[in-house]
Amino acid sequence: MTDTLSTPVQAAAVPARMGPSAWGRIAICVVLALPAVVFRIGGLAPNPIVDLLVFGGAVVAASFLLAWAAEAAQKDISGALAIAILALIAVLPEYAVDLYYAFRSGSDASYEQFAAANMTGSNRLLLGFGWPLVVIISLLVARRFVRAGSMPPIATKVLELERSARLDVGFLALLAVVAFLIPLMGSIPLWFGFALLAAFVAYLWRAAKAEDGDDDEELVGMAGNIASMPQRARRWTIAVLFVVAAGVILASAEPFADALVESGSALGIDSYFLVQWLAPLATEAPEFIVAALFALRGMGGAAIGTLIASKVNQWSLLVGSLPIAHVLGGGTTGGLPLDARQVEEFMLTASQTVLGVAIIIALRFHRWSAIALLALFAVQFVVTDTGGRWVLSIVHLVVAAVVFWIHRRDVLPTLAAPFLRQRAVERG
Repeated sequence: MTDTLSTPVQAAAVPARMGPSAWGRIAICVVLALPAVVFRIGGLAPNPIVDLLVFGGAVVAASFLLAWAAEAAQKDISGALAIAILALIAVLPEYAVDLYYAFRSGSDASYEQFAAANMTGSNRLLLGFGWPLVVIISLLVARRFVRAGSMPPIATKVLELERSARLDVGFLALLAVVAFLIPLMGSIPLWFGFALLAAFVAYLWRAAKAEDGDDDEELVGMAGNIASMPQRARRWTIAVLFVVAAGVILASAEPFADALVESGSALGIDSYFLVQWLAPLATEAPEFIVAALFALRGMGGAAIGTLIASKVNQWSLLVGSLPIAHVLGGGTTGGLPLDARQVEEFMLTASQTVLGVAIIIALRFHRWSAIALLALFAVQFVVTDTGGRWVLSIVHLVVAAVVFWIHRRDVLPTLAAPFLRQRAVERG
């Protein structure tokens, strides 16, 4: 998939088999993950800080393996469905940690806050930092093409998305509106969780129906090395990487999550802060890696498309799974309860999502919009009290209302996109 104002950087020819350096990178990731496997099998837990480093390092290493395998898998799965599946696989580390917190909260009420904290932190990090990052990278890369005369000067100021992206934006817009029900209810009921899971299934079904874009894009780097292998070897390599990475992540999720909470006390740092921001930095790694690589290759549309799909996954599959995990873990409230702090966090996260939708609803991402989004994201680390979070939420909504008014002609077509045939979406 490519955007209308960027051209994929052409990859040099890659060998038909992976070279020693490529296998060496995989070996480095395996070596970094190995101590966590040894700790897990041997039941070792020296102290929270060591556990945090060992299991956190394993999660990051496995995230690299996931990113390479998921991107290379596009050789066999193309189009909008590939982006949706890639985004789903990329957030596996985050899901493993977050669902553990939700499951644990079923028997330990002190963990209830951490399930919501990890989700809201990763969600805001993805939009407030990830979106601006790939836009800025894409616009900087576009300068090379402008100098060569293959792009208009506007390409260094505005990133344009394909019309087919309206489907993902439409789903995200609807989910952003529904998300405000969570702070209003003060919990995530079990029935609401199943409704969000149904929305995710509908999203995947619509993505599978979408027509393929450019199926001939070349992959470079590690993904290119894997994709260039003969079909049988490639598929086996991708499958093994998926299995190894998933195994490491699932084995490391519980001790990593517990170490985050316990190391907060040991370091004199608020455990809530570590869970909300340090954990997402590790678990969001594959999403940022994949998107940044797309952007560096001049594939800005695919880069932002991957992160938009990840946002849809978070607001549907992840949030929908939290109350289910809570009940399976022993919770008897019929869903995941939220305290006053969590209500504020969900309100802030939902309002930021609405602003993000407003910015991209016209399928154009201006560099100043990226800078403003990044600045508002940074403000929350300065304004940390209850009043500050509510004021920032209102600022998000007011700015979003202004942007929606400017792009009012795009609002209804975007909200209708999830219910229209793909050809109608692309024409609109």
